Amino acid sequence: MESFRTEIENPVVEKDIIELERKIRLFREGKIDEEKFRSLRLARGVYGQRQPGVQMIRIKLPYGRVTGNQLKRICDVSDKYSTGKLHITTRQDIQIHYVSLDETPQLWADLEKDDVTLREACGNTVRNVTASEVAGIDPNEPFDVTPYADEVFKYFLRNPVCQEMGRKFKMSFSSSYEDTALSYLHDLGFIPKVKVENGKEIRGFKVLLGGGLGSQPRHADLITDFLAIDELIPFIEGVLRIFDRHGERSRRLKARMKFLINEIGIDAFMQLVEEEKKALPYKTYPIEVDDYEANKTLPNPELVEVTEPLDLAYEQWKLTNLIPQKQAGYVAIGVKVLLGDFTTAQARLIADLALRYANNEIRFTLRQNFLIRDVKEELVPHFYQELKKIGLADYGYNSLGDITACPGTDTCNLGIASSTGIARELEKVIAREYPQYLQSKDLTIKISGCMNACGQHNMAHIGFQGMSLKAGKTVFPALQVLLGGGNLGDGNGRFADKVIKIPSKRGSQALRILLDDFALHQEAGEDFLRYYDRKGQMYFYDILKGLTDTSTLTEEDQVDWGNEDAYKVAVGVGECAGVVIDLVATLLLEAQEKLDLSKEAFIENRWSDSIYHTYAALVNAAKAILLSESKSTNSYANIVNLFDETFVETGKIAIEGTLKDIIYQINQQEPSEAFAKSYFEDAGKVFEAISSYREKEVLA
Repeated sequence: MESFRTEIENPVVEKDIIELERKIRLFREGKIDEEKFRSLRLARGVYGQRQPGVQMIRIKLPYGRVTGNQLKRICDVSDKYSTGKLHITTRQDIQIHYVSLDETPQLWADLEKDDVTLREACGNTVRNVTASEVAGIDPNEPFDVTPYADEVFKYFLRNPVCQEMGRKFKMSFSSSYEDTALSYLHDLGFIPKVKVENGKEIRGFKVLLGGGLGSQPRHADLITDFLAIDELIPFIEGVLRIFDRHGERSRRLKARMKFLINEIGIDAFMQLVEEEKKALPYKTYPIEVDDYEANKTLPNPELVEVTEPLDLAYEQWKLTNLIPQKQAGYVAIGVKVLLGDFTTAQARLIADLALRYANNEIRFTLRQNFLIRDVKEELVPHFYQELKKIGLADYGYNSLGDITACPGTDTCNLGIASSTGIARELEKVIAREYPQYLQSKDLTIKISGCMNACGQHNMAHIGFQGMSLKAGKTVFPALQVLLGGGNLGDGNGRFADKVIKIPSKRGSQALRILLDDFALHQEAGEDFLRYYDRKGQMYFYDILKGLTDTSTLTEEDQVDWGNEDAYKVAVGVGECAGVVIDLVATLLLEAQEKLDLSKEAFIENRWSDSIYHTYAALVNAAKAILLSESKSTNSYANIVNLFDETFVETGKIAIEGTLKDIIYQINQQEPSEAFAKSYFEDAGKVFEAISSYREKEVLA
């Protein structure tokens, strides 16, 4: 087979892509276990689809930012390897679908020509670092969080600490107290704060830890009202190390950070983080932003003379889609994208607009739209007319009619019912029957195709979750209606109550009942949440109960929104967590590979990376041999204890001391050259002892 070439100048990136290509070949040849290969490709943004034989590719865009050239590069890739369509996620990524696995290395190499990566967009890694799309232009922000989010993204990309955690890890940076990046539902959420000491302004962050959505949503705990910016990176690394060591690894549904904190308590968790400080490569990590802020400029393009539209649609669009900036004379333009789906033809025009008439910067948003920033006010009519040409001039940006929905049964293995189909129907209902809500940003609708909440349904004012229900012997697509969730600002939020389950085809009628009742009973100045609290959960159950009558269901109700055939429950294996069933030989091979990485890092004087690779090698080797004895290995800490009980204390494997004593040198020693060397040597001896035992057992 002809050797693969990337033409990538960055040797680290090139090595990564070549490694993916090599592992694909080994997988095709049957030399890598399918489940283990899944873990590897997920960490490189390659995700299985509901449809067999094709992949979804997730492109990692930190805080949703792309330049015009990067967006054009993404378009080229979609046209060449996919269908010419793009999808914006609720984490500010871009996804493309129906890609051949064998073409993914070259696709990745093409993207990297404009510094766009797939690395760690999926899998048990630090996922995309999200941020408010208005960061840097928000009139209410204490400071621009963009360079801090960017540094966090760069520092943890390919960082050995977070390559094979028990579950994914999500972080967000809000621009102001409004908390539009939703800190309270993230593993780590940051809100910018400033304080004045001795007449000098000091920057920091309010920190929230342990939030999450899914079937058991959890509000994050407040850790501190002020974390100085030079403590940001060390704090995050300490948290990740503890999550990596103590997080659940066997029970997928209990493997997120929120469950670890529920189990051991926030105080115990933070004590472990404190004890880990000695092992960190940096006690403080200054993030220099002076150059970033000094180099920020505003565009001054040649103005385009156009006749300003005088129709109602333009006035409505200006009212909802123009976002004021703190920079005088400039606005940001919010572009409403139906369910986050648009074409490469549309994207190329957007890229050209940003390049020629704005600041060459587009930010994808948490609500599956995008924002074109730094547009001179005089150019607004031109932008509107250009957007109208490509069908992207709908008004109602971030309004009730701007519904968030995950792909659901369109492409996702876990989808139970169609989220995109019902979302399209509800948007039609709002546009036709409740157009006044297209100017309201005080209400949100979010829809997920299953309980995993990728559409964030359980933090919306009105949420829908895809389900199924059985009437007699027939199974129908259904929706769980949730009410009363919302973002309260400054790190506070509330999760929606599960109110009632109804057939999917009655979802539009449920929305009508809710909006009509709100209009009828809303008191002066009352928002939806206060109205919901005043009426109470059972009130809404009662007014929706009529929709649950299954005796009137017809064959038409069997056909889910956007489908032609009768509904069938077809849930596959989810890949969000990179569920892995490890073989003993595969784990031992990986342990050896990590020792090789440790040696490589040592040669490059990266002591802390070398030490962590050594640690991971020790744990993998111990896990491998424990699996050969059918022992439970639900966390790294558990693996260490079980290894000593099973092999060291019984004399089956002879090592100097205990594995616990050897392995936990990692948080008792400074990450120095001397310790990196001695730790590697200790690990080599343990690995040799485990390998020898394994060989004897196989031959026995």
